[in-house]
Amino acid sequence: MSNLTEIRWHGRGGQGAKTAALLLADVAFSTGMYVQGFPEYGPERMGAPITAYNRISGEKIRVHSNIYEPNYVVVVDESLLESVPVSKGLKKDGAIIINTAKTPEEIKNNYPDYDCRIYTIDAKEISESTLGKYFPNTPMLAAVVKVSKLMDEDRFLDEMKHSFEHKFAAKPNVIEGNMNALIMTLRRLDDDK
Repeated sequence: MSNLTEIRWHGRGGQGAKTAALLLADVAFSTGMYVQGFPEYGPERMGAPITAYNRISGEKIRVHSNIYEPNYVVVVDESLLESVPVSKGLKKDGAIIINTAKTPEEIKNNYPDYDCRIYTIDAKEISESTLGKYFPNTPMLAAVVKVSKLMDEDRFLDEMKHSFEHKFAAKPNVIEGNMNALIMTLRRLDDDK
């Protein structure tokens, strides 16, 4: 399947990696793509490492397994770089997107075996400034859309707004904060080019 994009998410329980993978699947589906979004279940507890996956394609997806050779890896918690082989199987032309205040150059210096494009975004700072709390999944969702170019950014923002309006109908401030987090992330990654 030539237009198949596979994404593997690494996070910790409670950080929203699973939710972000499922939101990405929902948004891609609403833009007319075929999708899969699913977590890999293990000992589910707050703070434990978790993995989630996305497959997104313009054609029917006939593969139903975990993703072993992703195009993109999203690391929602920087501490996992020390304990989980997050770059395992990442395609040579792939990219890793890391939630960190460090620059891509600093990551490359610390992890010289990452033979791929590296993108960093400070999801902690963005979520705290837009939402008032640390919710890294919203900025990381925007980061993977930006880096992968899976869909038009304006369409992505429109679909996310509809999703947030449905999910948080009684909390308009949460909708605004999440939208601001998405927009800020997209702009920051524009500035890093």
